[in-house]
Amino acid sequence: MNTALIDFQAFIEWDNNPFILFNAQGKILYLNNAAEILFGYVSKKELYDISVSYAPQNFGYKTTSLTLNYDSFIFHAITVGYENEEQISLRLYNTPRIKPTRKLETDKLIVTDINILLEANIALFKTKNTNKLRLLTDQDLPAFKIDQNNFSKLLRKSLDAFRSSDSIDITLKLLIGQHVIIDNKKESIIQLSIEANGRYTDADDEIRLLAEQSQIKCLTKEHSIKLEIPLIY
Repeated sequence: MNTALIDFQAFIEWDNNPFILFNAQGKILYLNNAAEILFGYVSKKELYDISVSYAPQNFGYKTTSLTLNYDSFIFHAITVGYENEEQISLRLYNTPRIKPTRKLETDKLIVTDINILLEANIALFKTKNTNKLRLLTDQDLPAFKIDQNNFSKLLRKSLDAFRSSDSIDITLKLLIGQHVIIDNKKESIIQLSIEANGRYTDADDEIRLLAEQSQIKCLTKEHSIKLEIPLIY
């Protein structure tokens, strides 16, 4: 088959896996939409350095299994390739979301203003804790369907993990360009981030279980808990 006349750029642009083409000086020659979003969380230099470090010794390409984590982006492998000394490409492969163990009954969920629900649970947390707390939310986020009881338990457990922190930063924002499939529909995602100088990890398993029950992606780190919540209408 003669592929010379086929325009492959559209197929690369539609790919959810980030693709970047650098020149020999690390300047970006091309990137797809997924890579453009990724650059909001990682520097151009870091990804170029990774490309050079994992490049094959000779012309061609090499795929390497490794774990890269940039905020809510988790990759399990990369492919680095080059056909000349002037250009080098990097493709990062998204780690699939864990398949939920139970179906989310969206028809039984309640349309909720998440800002009100968040503020109510923060107020409850403040009755027992005197930590300095900073809250930054997007008040324009639309109401959407959620299991209020389950999500409130998840919030309380997550906040309690920071009970001994000097100060806590909480942000709620829409993740631009990111989606999740729920009941064969593509839904937008909002991220609730709770960060401090440290936290307890004893309830992490319970936090992950509560998140999984509402098909919320939970990212736990030493200083943070991030919840990626699908906007179901």
